[in-house]
Formats: sequence, structure tokens, C-alpha cells
Amino acid sequence: MVEVPPYPPIEPPPTRVTFPEPRRAGRREILAVGVDFSPGTLLAAYRKGIFPWPQSRSLVPWCSPDPRAIFPLEEEPHWSRSLRRTLRRHPYRVTLDTAFEETMRACGETRPDGTWITPEMVEGYAALHRLGWAHSVEVWESDALVGGIYGVAIGGLFAGESMFHRRTDASKIAFASLVEQLRAGGFVLFDVQVMNDHLLSLGCTEIRRGAYLDRLERALTCSAKLTDT
Repeated sequence: MVEVPPYPPIEPPPTRVTFPEPRRAGRREILAVGVDFSPGTLLAAYRKGIFPWPQSRSLVPWCSPDPRAIFPLEEEPHWSRSLRRTLRRHPYRVTLDTAFEETMRACGETRPDGTWITPEMVEGYAALHRLGWAHSVEVWESDALVGGIYGVAIGGLFAGESMFHRRTDASKIAFASLVEQLRAGGFVLFDVQVMNDHLLSLGCTEIRRGAYLDRLERALTCSAKLTDT
């Protein structure tokens, strides 16, 4: 039986970690280094616009990049013609929060150059999921998990962490499905962290760190709920 994450989410014990203020970071994008993935630490970081980007199990920078990549939820998505066709005709089943840990692990296992998703990181985000803060969208072919995306939801913020595919366009289907759910659920900020060609092709854009932090402050005051559409 799939355990549905609680709503509203359960606040974990506070962290003892104090993160620097990104607005005072100047050109620095790595603001801290450490291996604490407790739920309280993760939430404190995301609430400041900071996220972990492990290089190994013992080296974990906590980053606030400038510029920051986001997907504009306030606009109707402008998917490419090929993706629109895929979304109309694909044979897959799309679910929400039915295989969080499996999705997160797959995001690492499918990378040919290795993974920054360490076992300790999986444990920390899985704990966030059980408290209702972390979520996944899964794409299934029969009973096989062939694509997905996961991230952290706080107020009106969804911070996307990673996605994967084992079938052509399965990660794009997961991404587009998540966008639909975020827009329907009242989210106002979809953070995708750092731009790459794949995100650019999906319609993501970059804004300066200060503008991102302004949006983040507003998003954290919003009430939103991720529900399967």
C-alpha cells in the first residue's frame, strides 16, 4: 500500500545549522559545505534559496546560483509541437507520490557519469517525503518505472531536484505533468536551479538571484497543495 504524504506537512525539529544570507553573498554561489541532510536542515536551506549539490559522500556544497533557473508558472506552457503530440498520444500511466524513493534513486542510477545522489541524501529526502514536504511524479509502462521527477514543496514553492527517463520523452512527460499539477494547485514558483539544454527546451528561463529571492519570499507566504490532476 502506498503511504500518502500528510497535508499540511509536518514541521520537523529545527536544525542547528545557520546558513549565510544569499543576498550578502556577492559573487559566491557556494555558501556552505556539510553533510547534514536532516529534514530541518533541508527545509532551512530551501527557505533561504539554498540547495545541496553533493560532489561525493564527504563533499557537499550548499549552493545559491546566480542566475537561477525557473519555469514560469504564471504563463500557459508553450510546449514544442513534438512534446504536445507526445502528451496527447503517449501510452504511459502518470502518478503522484507512489514511488518517491525509487524515483529519486533512478535519477542517480540513470546518469552515465555517476551520481551526486548519495545514500545519505536519499535518506534525508525520503524523511522529508514522509513528513509531506517532498514529492515525486512517476511515469509507468505497465508496472515498470520509466520516468520521473522529484522535488520539495514549501508554501507556493516547488524546488525541482532531478528527473530521469528510461524511455524516450518519459522525463518530459513527468515534467509537463508536474507543471500542470503545480498550476492547478496554486504554486507560484517552480525552481529548477541551474539551466541546461534540456530545461531550456522545456521553456525554462533564468533570473538573477536577487529576483529569485524576492519571488521566493512571496512564494513561502502562499498556500498551495500538490494533488494529482
